[in-house]
Amino acid sequence: MPASTPPKTSLVFRHGQRTSHHNLKLATEPTPTIDAHQVLVKIRAVALNYRDIGIANSTYPFPIKDDVVPFHVGDRVIANFDVNHFYGPQPDYLHRLGGPIDGVLREYVALPATALFPADCKLSFPQMASLVCTGTTVWNALYGNMPLKPGHTVLFQGTGGVSITGLMFAKAAGATTILTSSSDEKLRMVQTKFGGADHTINYKTTPDWAAEVLKITDGRGVDFILENGGSGTIKQSIDAITPGGVIAVIGFLAQAAQEDMPDVATLALVKQCVVRGIAVGSKQLLEDLVRFVVNKDLQPPVDKTFGFGYDDVLAAFDYVKQGNHVGKVCIELGN
Repeated sequence: MPASTPPKTSLVFRHGQRTSHHNLKLATEPTPTIDAHQVLVKIRAVALNYRDIGIANSTYPFPIKDDVVPFHVGDRVIANFDVNHFYGPQPDYLHRLGGPIDGVLREYVALPATALFPADCKLSFPQMASLVCTGTTVWNALYGNMPLKPGHTVLFQGTGGVSITGLMFAKAAGATTILTSSSDEKLRMVQTKFGGADHTINYKTTPDWAAEVLKITDGRGVDFILENGGSGTIKQSIDAITPGGVIAVIGFLAQAAQEDMPDVATLALVKQCVVRGIAVGSKQLLEDLVRFVVNKDLQPPVDKTFGFGYDDVLAAFDYVKQGNHVGKVCIELGN
C-alpha cells in the first residue's frame, strides 16, 4: 500500500465514569508518536468482547491500564492482546490492551513491533480483529494444554463469538461438536449460517443438559468443554466431561449464588478432569491459529459490523450487552 503521513490528531474513545458504556467519551487527541522500537498502526477494525462491557461498568475482575522494525509502511498487521505475552502461560495482567494500557478503539495506536506480525491473508479487517481475543482464546482452550484431535468431541456453551469461532475450528479439525443455547432460533441460525453443530441442546427446555450430553456420547462424555457460564454451569460441565477431559473456563456469564457454589475441587477429583482458566493467549498461539485459518480457508464468523461514529459505537456496545448476536460484533474504521 502507498505510504501516507498520519494526521496530527485522531479520534479515540475514553472511559468517563465507569458505571456504564454510555459514559464513553469521544475525544480528539494528538496522534501517538513512536520510538525506534514501535510501529504506528492505523486501526481498521475492533472486535468487542463482554470484557469491554465489564470494564465500562466496573465489573471486570482484573487490573485495568532492536533498532530495525520488521515492517514496512502500509503492511497489514495483527497485534497480540497482551503486548508482552509471547509464549507459555501469561505471567501477569499488566500489558493487556484496553486494561492496564490504552486499548485500540481509536484511529491510531503505537505498539511494540514485537507484539505484531504480518497479516498476509485475505481476511477482512473485522475478521482479523475477531481472531485477536476470541480466536486466541478458543485456540488456547483447544490446543494450549491437551491438543484437540480428530474424533474428539467438543461442547460449546452459547452462540456468541467464542462458541461460534470454536465450532468453526473444531469442525475443521475433524471433531464432533455439541452446541447449547437457550434459543431454538439461534441454534437454527447457526445450523444454516455457520455450517451447524453435529448436535444441539436447548438448555431452557432441557435444563439437565449434562444428562443429554451423556446420552449423545453413549455415556462417555465430551473431551473438551468451553465453559462460558462460570460458577453457574461448572457443575454440569464436570458431569458432562469424560474422565481426563479438559474444561476451559472462559467466561462468567452465569454466576451461582454463594450458597449454591459447587464443590469444584471434589467434583474435578472424582472426574479426573482438568479445569483450566483461559486468559486469551500468547502471540505464538495467535500466529498458530492464523496459519490454521489461512490453510483451512476458514471465514471467522462476524455477526454484525458497526461504524466508528459515536452513536454507532454505543449501538455496538448495546448490541453486545443484549446478547442477541451469533458470532462476533465488530467496529470498522474507514480507509
